[in-house]
Amino acid sequence: MTVIKSLSTLALALLLLQSSALAQGSVRDYRRAHEHEILREFLELLTIPNVASDRENIRRNAAALVTMMQRRKLQPRLLEASDPSAPLAVYGEWKTPGATRTLIFYAHYDGQPTDPRQWSGSLPWQPVLRTAALEAGGKFLPLPKENEAINPEWRLYARSAADDKAGVMAILTAFDALIASGVKPTSNLKFFFDGEEEAGSPHLAEILRKNQQLLQSDAWMICDGPVHQSGRKQVVFGVRGDTNVDVTVYGAKRPLHSGHYGNWAPNPALTLARLLGTMKDESGRVKIAGWYDNIEPLGEAERQAIAEAPQYDDTLRSELGLSRTEGPGKSLLELINEPSLNINGMSSGDVGALARNIIPTTASAVLDLRLVKGNDHRRQVQRLIDHIQKQGFYVIDRDPTDEERQRHHLIARVTQRSGGYNAERTRMDLPVSLAVIAAVQSSSADKIVRLPTAGGSLPLSIITDNLTTVTMTVPIVNYDNNQPAENENLRLQNLWDGIETMAAIMVMK
Repeated sequence: MTVIKSLSTLALALLLLQSSALAQGSVRDYRRAHEHEILREFLELLTIPNVASDRENIRRNAAALVTMMQRRKLQPRLLEASDPSAPLAVYGEWKTPGATRTLIFYAHYDGQPTDPRQWSGSLPWQPVLRTAALEAGGKFLPLPKENEAINPEWRLYARSAADDKAGVMAILTAFDALIASGVKPTSNLKFFFDGEEEAGSPHLAEILRKNQQLLQSDAWMICDGPVHQSGRKQVVFGVRGDTNVDVTVYGAKRPLHSGHYGNWAPNPALTLARLLGTMKDESGRVKIAGWYDNIEPLGEAERQAIAEAPQYDDTLRSELGLSRTEGPGKSLLELINEPSLNINGMSSGDVGALARNIIPTTASAVLDLRLVKGNDHRRQVQRLIDHIQKQGFYVIDRDPTDEERQRHHLIARVTQRSGGYNAERTRMDLPVSLAVIAAVQSSSADKIVRLPTAGGSLPLSIITDNLTTVTMTVPIVNYDNNQPAENENLRLQNLWDGIETMAAIMVMK
């Protein structure tokens, strides 16, 4: 009896594997036959500016997505917050008769702000093709003609080409390929495209609460972020939380000549530099009291997954020109499972051609606080504030009054930006987790990578706090895509592979 049962299980496994291979072949054939069409539709989407604070253009993006989803008969609708200026979420669905599982596919269509002057030879919302990565000497290409082959190593340069309109295109094209090939999804499919992820998704919780019934599901599939640095596909079961804090320190009320007042008037740039220098030691360890408290430790399966992942640190150090990295004795994959503190940028006075002999009036920094499971973003900000106070600063959340300037020689304005959220992590041994792992593996000839946490952040805790579900991230873009900096780009083969990955999840058993 045991032998018969084992043979039956093996036969079923082989049948499922064969079915998956047939589906993958159909999806690949569809993509190869429609590459020009897919590329044209993607380019049209990339031409629409998509900074979340740009209300008019964000709504143009939402309208474009509605049109794209209408063509696919996905019954799109716009989900709104009570604030009429808030970006819209775009929703659609496809019901599969007899399906016992519902999956929501998530991507975001907004991108981070960018300075067009910092781009090299192209502009953020005027997509261009290059023969290879800019750093590898990639040259500009004209858009391919209908009968011209598309090289999968070409790079597409534009804001959100990778982060995260690539996710939108991979999801919708995967659905296209299945329907056109006559391959039925095995789950009810829902689609949710966020319009303010890069702004911290401050209205997401409200939208989810208002649409709880509509958004019922067994799991959210998050298509965002890069594949492993080795190029292997991966499934990631958690993300860091994130919050951003502005810190400003003060000098004199007006700019002063550095010759007339140097050595007498305090320089806020130096004051800020000294303050920031107290926050981390030379190894990169954050020195703020309590920073590493309350962390939920990784389980044995999660630690094993990190150990089994390709070790890529030496290659990255060489590629990035780094003689050493922080966190001595720990790998990159270990360190992204710890909370961090990063200086996003600093500003005081001017540099370059605009530099002048002045003592500036203020100095500011934007701090990026990444969180892991167990941290709370509000508590972490308070720890930062407590630390600044311990350095002798009078901390306020506004500009100081004249009377406060007279009483306090060290003043810091500290404000937490909107949109902060906590980390989230899903168990790797859940039935749906194992199904996703198997599905993604079926779309790859190489062994995929499984990770408990990604280095980047997504509002997944907002999803699980407001809905009864779990989340998993299946990234598709190249790791050297320059998100969210200038010269953001997408390697076309990553888009092609991503289409197959999303399709594999849509037909998983």
